[in-house]
Amino acid sequence: MRKRSAALVVLGPLSVAFVLCAGLMSRAAAPAPASSGYHVVKTVSVPGDTGWDYLYVDSAAHRVYISHGDHTVVMDADSFAIVGDIPDTKGVHGIAIASDLGRGFTSNGATNDVTIFDLKTLKTIGNVKTDVNPDAILYEPVTKRVFTFNGGRRNTPGGKNSTAINAADGSVLGTIDMGGKPEFAAADGKGGVYVNNEDTSELYHVDAQSLKVLHHWPLAPCKSPSGLAMDVKNRRLFSVCDENVMAVVNADTGAVVATPKICDGPDAAGFDPATGYLFASCGDGNLTVIHQDSPDKYTVVENVPTKRSARTMGLDLRTHTVFLPAAEFDAPAAGERRGKMKPGSFGIVVVSK
Repeated sequence: MRKRSAALVVLGPLSVAFVLCAGLMSRAAAPAPASSGYHVVKTVSVPGDTGWDYLYVDSAAHRVYISHGDHTVVMDADSFAIVGDIPDTKGVHGIAIASDLGRGFTSNGATNDVTIFDLKTLKTIGNVKTDVNPDAILYEPVTKRVFTFNGGRRNTPGGKNSTAINAADGSVLGTIDMGGKPEFAAADGKGGVYVNNEDTSELYHVDAQSLKVLHHWPLAPCKSPSGLAMDVKNRRLFSVCDENVMAVVNADTGAVVATPKICDGPDAAGFDPATGYLFASCGDGNLTVIHQDSPDKYTVVENVPTKRSARTMGLDLRTHTVFLPAAEFDAPAAGERRGKMKPGSFGIVVVSK
């Protein structure tokens, strides 16, 4: 017994060191898995041969909102059945949901306005005028305001700003100069709004209450950022950019802390806090899956084949499923950027485990 005690005394500091080391290791970030397990499980046909832009998943209501030319399609997130339609949203880009107010909003690029609709009935409540070509749209829950990010049009004055709208009554509260073409936006849950600026390759930080730009941070080496997602808990932002780059940004300092490589032609990003997975969807027909090892360390797990043209996406945080709109196109004729959509080819690619 005495010898054992003596040995413990001698080894005491070393034992403490082992304990401390084990504790540190237990708090270290988990290594990235070899495979995410994500794959295409289904492609859901959606009627209509018009174009599309953003897709929004309302996880709490089990709904997927799909912009589709001059109307917005509503799909059940579990059965994939089409359950409703919001008409007369001409040139619709994006959808925002204010569950606490029972209202939804679409940004209508062709008519320079927002459609407000009832979440239960999907009936239109009213329309609000914005500046030119409202593109991305965001509901900020602290101020209960909706922000449209107006891209403008070539050779047309106006746009390249944000319209702030009172979500409860539809009144316009002001306009924020974005200094260039705004793209996707994200809210931090504390009254802060972050917006990608495609023209200047910057990230704008806006105070939703005062409608003031607080910062605009360079995203180099990111160029032409589009999709944006946020890890609210760790305050990290994820901008997807040209040249196969995702810029991971500290939301408090604006520092770019990581630049994982992604697929080609991205237009949307998603972050799942329950799994630590990041997603970037690209027009080359891939979905890049990245693991967050720690707030400043990221590992590319794999590129999941999807479908060419599946550039944008929505993430269901309840089921961890990714929804990507896509279609097939004819070969472009001389002078065309893209060929005509093949009739009946539009649908939603469902990616899950």
